[in-house]
Amino acid sequence: MRHFANVLLLVSVIAVSSAIASDQGASSASVHVDQRSAGQSLAIVVNQSNPITDLSLGELRKIFLGERSHWPNGRRITLVMIESGRPERAAILRELYHMNEAELNRHFLHALFTGQVLVSPKTLNTPVGVCKFVFNVPGAIGFLRASDVDDSVRVIRIDGLLPGDREYSLPLPVTVK
Repeated sequence: MRHFANVLLLVSVIAVSSAIASDQGASSASVHVDQRSAGQSLAIVVNQSNPITDLSLGELRKIFLGERSHWPNGRRITLVMIESGRPERAAILRELYHMNEAELNRHFLHALFTGQVLVSPKTLNTPVGVCKFVFNVPGAIGFLRASDVDDSVRVIRIDGLLPGDREYSLPLPVTVK
């Protein structure tokens, strides 16, 4: 019954998302992200208690797709995403998922329906909300604009690199105003 309720909830989220879219490494002490050059990159953040410091882009993709559900220490992975329509989410969809919003929604609906994932990602409105969620949930992982990261969460390396490093693989699109 709980599985059915999750599917119904996801269907509702997809319907709302579609309507909106149609309308428009190391410990935190030792990791320093250069905010000037990193501001145009995404940072992958985890709870301070998470022992993970580095993931490959392939491992990160498996986590975000729900193909990997537990950290090596056995703790359940809880994925948190920023709401659709934000450049951070568009970059994650392009660089990590290789999907658009509709494809992502279908992916998680199918995965929930077939039991491949038990819980869909948590979606929050603001970077502050993402930081607070990751701070409060030991197994959480999320993404933020690197300039929005605060000391409550820990940035992890992707393929040994941090936001702002020359070959870092999660850039944000450049927006012209």
